[in-house]
Amino acid sequence: MKKIFINAFLIIYIFSAEKSLASSQGKILLKVENEIITNFEVKNKILTLLLLSNQELNQKNIDNYKKEVLNILIENKLKKIEVTKYNIQKDNNKVNSYIKTIAGDISLIKKRFFENNLSYELYYDELEVEFMWQKLIYELYKDKIDINEAQLNDELELFIHKNPSIKEFRIAEIEAMFKDDNEYQKIILEIEKDIKDKGFEATALKFNKTSVSTNSDLGWINSKALSPEIFNMLDKMEIGEITKPIKRQNTLIFLKLTDKRLSKKEDLEINKLKNQILNKKKNEQFNLYSKSHLLKLKNNSLIEYK
Repeated sequence: MKKIFINAFLIIYIFSAEKSLASSQGKILLKVENEIITNFEVKNKILTLLLLSNQELNQKNIDNYKKEVLNILIENKLKKIEVTKYNIQKDNNKVNSYIKTIAGDISLIKKRFFENNLSYELYYDELEVEFMWQKLIYELYKDKIDINEAQLNDELELFIHKNPSIKEFRIAEIEAMFKDDNEYQKIILEIEKDIKDKGFEATALKFNKTSVSTNSDLGWINSKALSPEIFNMLDKMEIGEITKPIKRQNTLIFLKLTDKRLSKKEDLEINKLKNQILNKKKNEQFNLYSKSHLLKLKNNSLIEYK
């Protein structure tokens, strides 16, 4: 197993006050196998996160992102190495489509990056890698996804028959990974503090790990698509409230209820509801495989500071 070498000095060094963004573009801070992470990339990523979450550019907000950004960039480099090894092709249409969903017009987000002296190319490259990674995980693990669709149909039919009206919830999510119980407790305190200080959306942007996690909104979800534990939490909550931390293996989740409604069963699109539940179950399994695969890469890759 190869060892990861990162120390606290590196985190402090990244944002020395006297260094300008432009003057440190070529400084190598980390090496991830054959890939490098520069001071410019770290700064650009932090400022990009602040820009996309509409947070004020100040030292406090910059400091909040230092450690998280290192982890995000390290994981992105590992993913890039892996998708290259498997010769996964870029999907520019998917990247552009995603950017349009969060910005409306690609030219507008390019303009925002330009006006704030940020690299749109680095942001775009990260998105490319993330979508290639998703494609790789699908190709590697699609045959291991096991969902009994016949049983799902029976459960759905019984559920609709027993419920004259169906509850639906619109929720937002913060998801963070942890290694052990000590880190679990620390992350809970950090997330709760960040939610209080910066709000739910900004905190989600910080902790949701992938480059495409620019929005915490999960959209409308039918109660049947939720686990009994989460449904019972949301059903008792008022709009705007946030759940207590939810522990799933090595993942920590906070959910915010942003809206709720009651739909009559005759108004439901049954096939749409079935697909929603089916896709949710598939995505849960793919996410587990993705995290497991990335963890193996971390444990077997040389990551060192310069």
